[in-house]
Amino acid sequence: MTSTSGNERLHLPLNLRVRGLKSSATVEINEISDRLREAGREVFKLGLGQSPFPVPAPVVEALRENAPRKEYLPVRGLPALRAAIADYLGRTHGAAFGAEDVLVGPGSKELMFLLQVVYYGDLVIPTPAWVSYGPQAQIAGRQVRFLHTRAERGWRLAPEQLAALCEEDPGRPRIVVLNYPSNPTGGTYSAGELEALAGVARRFGVVVLSDEIYGELHHRGEHVSIERFYREGTIVSGGLSKWCGAGGWRLGSFAFPAALRWLLDAMAVVASETYTSTSAPIQYAAVVAFRGGLVIEQYLWRVRRILAALADALRERLLACGARVEAPAGAFYLFPDFSPFAERLGARGIGTSATLCARLLEETGVAMLPGSAFGRPPEELSARIAYVDFDGSRALAAAEVLPPDWPIDKAFLERYCGRTLAAVDRLCSWLAEPVA
Repeated sequence: MTSTSGNERLHLPLNLRVRGLKSSATVEINEISDRLREAGREVFKLGLGQSPFPVPAPVVEALRENAPRKEYLPVRGLPALRAAIADYLGRTHGAAFGAEDVLVGPGSKELMFLLQVVYYGDLVIPTPAWVSYGPQAQIAGRQVRFLHTRAERGWRLAPEQLAALCEEDPGRPRIVVLNYPSNPTGGTYSAGELEALAGVARRFGVVVLSDEIYGELHHRGEHVSIERFYREGTIVSGGLSKWCGAGGWRLGSFAFPAALRWLLDAMAVVASETYTSTSAPIQYAAVVAFRGGLVIEQYLWRVRRILAALADALRERLLACGARVEAPAGAFYLFPDFSPFAERLGARGIGTSATLCARLLEETGVAMLPGSAFGRPPEELSARIAYVDFDGSRALAAAEVLPPDWPIDKAFLERYCGRTLAAVDRLCSWLAEPVA
């Protein structure tokens, strides 16, 4: 199933293309939550997808040591960092990138926008999808084609969906965005599914933007990249924000195959005329992050254990109260469907996911985002829960002293992730309230 969004805006001046756009839903819910807290309200922040965990100590120390650096670095990024990212992708994915294939920017979000500025073609977005892919395309004047996925398939894009779209106009230039583990569902693709999608992309010459910002947060540490199966047409996107807990540092990277070097070159030209370069101290610190080592690996192992256990506990509670929710494989998101409550919610004047989330926040203090913010139909009663409202430093320190074979049990979660559990309990109680 396909649909077209905003085509009538494609050739309008920029001021008209952005008219009617709202602030990013994730940014907005965070600011609303903060304002409510400042006003004295108890708010459970399950809206913004910000890692609750601290930046690993060696990376923080590297930033401290390099704080005096004030020079403009090369537009494409610090050479040592570009080499470290290429080496990291080789270690983790078996990819054959070199330093010359990497572009560093102030967050992968900025790089995604620059890609659309320089690549003239359609943007293909499987939904549910991260909130900024579509609006960026609208700002850049690109056509968006949404491919709506289904819960029965784990919210994953089917190869036949992509093939059907491409067959409408086989020669049309396209970029398809694959984000896995997914924001907002936490789901991911198997190697076989990625290989099948790669086959379709290769047949039609589709560029794949593989958004792997949550790759290191695969709960079993088993992330697989589609780049393995489609090396000539895949751009791998990553950064520090999620796995390294450094969202506010704003550092992202793209790695390009040789066949798409022209895109890297074009983006670097635009970067030179816009942001010039990425923060020097942060780039030097990022070298330490991407080089990895024992401390980084131990950090990631504990983070994954906590997130996996918390996801299981929250999903169990949501299922018990009657919601539908797929089991996540990574990241820190759940994407429940509350359609079993449609009649009860309708009697309370709630018929859309946006109304559901607005009323939930108003009446319980639980902040989460509606499925409509992620490209789902407004009347679909889906929502994204970012299960991050807990003190990640305390949880990580407690996990550090557990024996390796000791599970992250319910007692641990209640003690160190209790706010997130309490938020979902409030949600479930609210759903069960009798209709007046």
